[in-house]
Amino acid sequence: MRVPMDPAALLDSARRTLQLEQSALQALAARLDGRFAAACELCLACRGRVVVTGMGKSGHVGGKIAATLASTGTPAFFLHPAEASHGDIGMITRSDVVLALSNSGETAEILTLLPHLKRLAVPLVALTGNAQSTLARAAEVNLDVSVDQEACPHNLAPTSSTTAALAMGDALAVALLEARGFTADDFARSHPGGSLGRRLLLHVSDLMRTGDAVPQVRADTSLADGLLEMTRKGLGLTAIVDAGQRLIGVFSDGDLRRALDRQIDVHGVSMQQVMTPGGRSVGPHELAGTAAHLMETHRVTALLVTDADRRLVGALNVHDLMRAGVV
Repeated sequence: MRVPMDPAALLDSARRTLQLEQSALQALAARLDGRFAAACELCLACRGRVVVTGMGKSGHVGGKIAATLASTGTPAFFLHPAEASHGDIGMITRSDVVLALSNSGETAEILTLLPHLKRLAVPLVALTGNAQSTLARAAEVNLDVSVDQEACPHNLAPTSSTTAALAMGDALAVALLEARGFTADDFARSHPGGSLGRRLLLHVSDLMRTGDAVPQVRADTSLADGLLEMTRKGLGLTAIVDAGQRLIGVFSDGDLRRALDRQIDVHGVSMQQVMTPGGRSVGPHELAGTAAHLMETHRVTALLVTDADRRLVGALNVHDLMRAGVV
């Protein structure tokens, strides 16, 4: 029978859970030592793949860790320990490293794998909550992911412990990523699909407007003519360029509002007098996701595109990014 709970009690329960799991992660960070570096060294020296294994909730966490490793430059896959005893153990080779998750360190399905790993001399890294367990003692490196208390009020359901194991897996993946010098371009090659792939594979040059579609005027152009150029091109801004097509300033809708507040004669002033010198721009070879980030950070809806010599080569706005599925 369901026990009625008021919203305040539900919120208190959620906050207590998050606070307990936060405390578990803080304790985990405080315990990090040379064993973590040793685990990373084993993975970096691996000529095969990191084989992640775990049973039950630890298995679900292990699956995510394997996926994160694989997508960040460390070849990895998940091996179900129960299936391993029925033939899948052949997936493990002498070139691999095994990463085994078990909070108790006594999971029978994982302990069954230990003789096979010893025969192959496969390095074993364990994530356990019991440093004296069979699995911890059998491992070349045991990473302590123990927690003082589960978030479950009965201290039974894996909650804080699975959070700690997942976070340790993320810490391993990121440390290995940085040690390998894994770049955003490398990441893109592992994520070609969906909006993430578009953010990582599309470059500004793939989306930018070029030629006559790019709003631009010279510094001595009158404000009135500059406004006509902005209107024709529909980007809400115009570039101000010198004789060599180098960007020297930008004039946007915001600059127009400021000019009108000063009651400036649009026919009597030049663009140089009202422009913002310099002008924010992005390179054509930058990722489209970088352009999106710049727009979000600086709260603008359009960017000019310039080459290494500040020559104007294009422009794009947020609608270009939206049509491409980048934002």
